[in-house]
Amino acid sequence: MATPVMSRFGAPADQPLDVRPVEPILSSTTTSSSAAEVHDSWRRCVAEHHVDPRSRTAPNVITQSELKVSSEPLADVILHAREEIDRLYAIVRQQGYVVLLCNGDGVAIHHRGDPARADEFKQWGIWLGGVWSEQTEGTNGIGTCIVEQRPVLVHGGQHYRTRHAKLTCAGAPIFDPVGKLAGVLDVSAVILDGTDRTQQLALAATIASARAVEERLFREFFHHAWIIAASPCDDSRPALLLALDEDQRIVGADHVARLAFCARHRNLTDGVHLSAIFNYSLSLFRRGSRQDIPSVLTQTDGLGSWKTLITPPLSRSRGSHSSPESIVHAQPRIPKLDDLSRTDVPPLSRGGLSPSLTHRICKYIESHLDERISLEALASMAGLSTHHFARAFRQSVGAPPHGYLLQRRLEHVQHLLRDTQLPLSQIALAVGFSDQSHLARHFRRSTGMPPSLARRLER
Repeated sequence: MATPVMSRFGAPADQPLDVRPVEPILSSTTTSSSAAEVHDSWRRCVAEHHVDPRSRTAPNVITQSELKVSSEPLADVILHAREEIDRLYAIVRQQGYVVLLCNGDGVAIHHRGDPARADEFKQWGIWLGGVWSEQTEGTNGIGTCIVEQRPVLVHGGQHYRTRHAKLTCAGAPIFDPVGKLAGVLDVSAVILDGTDRTQQLALAATIASARAVEERLFREFFHHAWIIAASPCDDSRPALLLALDEDQRIVGADHVARLAFCARHRNLTDGVHLSAIFNYSLSLFRRGSRQDIPSVLTQTDGLGSWKTLITPPLSRSRGSHSSPESIVHAQPRIPKLDDLSRTDVPPLSRGGLSPSLTHRICKYIESHLDERISLEALASMAGLSTHHFARAFRQSVGAPPHGYLLQRRLEHVQHLLRDTQLPLSQIALAVGFSDQSHLARHFRRSTGMPPSLARRLER
């Protein structure tokens, strides 16, 4: 008959767990920020995983062929993580750390470390191919981070297996563009003096690097959308990312944004309009510049204001990963938000149309591009005189009504030129121009070329 696995608390794994002995373990270090996660992990190690804390078995390291299979699904994550891993390693290498990028099973699929110490790190399992799931190795910075889906620091004796008591590891989750766990970024080292003076700094650097990887993945995934990086002006909450279509409807939200707004908008990315969350001027989204647009947006519920950087969409003709525009577009903006001063950020314009009314009028224009739209009809929708409406519309949108209507018609022409085989005469009528020559005149004035040439260049 097999002997019951004895936990480090002195009780068989199938008996009720007395957690009192864990308190001296947790209080013996200064890393209280992860105490709750470590406490819960120890419980799982006893009650669910039945890990033998006294086992001296060597680390589980997969083969090269297994490593290739584990790495392939995360090829895009590895690509976008390389620069951040190099930056993180430059910060922690002098303290003897190894940087590990792990998949959702805790397998180290990419790493940076001192090659001269490779044999030592392999002995501990903190090298390429090491498997650090909580089920296999007990409480550790990688496996416990996967379970908790939050940053975790596990130092020395906080590891469940006594074999790992000379290790220290700090793990931070990496979420994909739709808010699911993609992997873990971890820094691990062999403890030399028993203290944890550098651990909190290592954890903070790891969290920042993991967040930068997330932003790179998000920006690449939504490179044809408007992207908002936003941070509360009072620093009360973490920064977040939103992706918007041309109508300012939310089509993407990172895991921070989903948590921040899920109470009011459970299906945040199912067509929720930006005006449901923030007050803003539509002129922010109608600029011809390809540069980031700084602004301060206030929440519609009045609960706070946010510093933002709004990145215009990447042109569809410049979609190559290696193009200079794509490389710049994918650069993280969240760290820049802290550097924005009040003089950098233009105030939200006042006195125009409300965001909801602006959206309703712009939506009406969009759905009636093929018709004659009069200024009187639009002013009537707003309940204003034509003079006051034209001034308020320009203040809110950044262009007069006629100029905005022409701009939207020309943008729609460009879509039809690229995505359809319709003759120019039909395109002209479909977007509200009187004939092909009317279209050609305005198109050439806007782009410097005739529509026929633009179509050939797009293909």
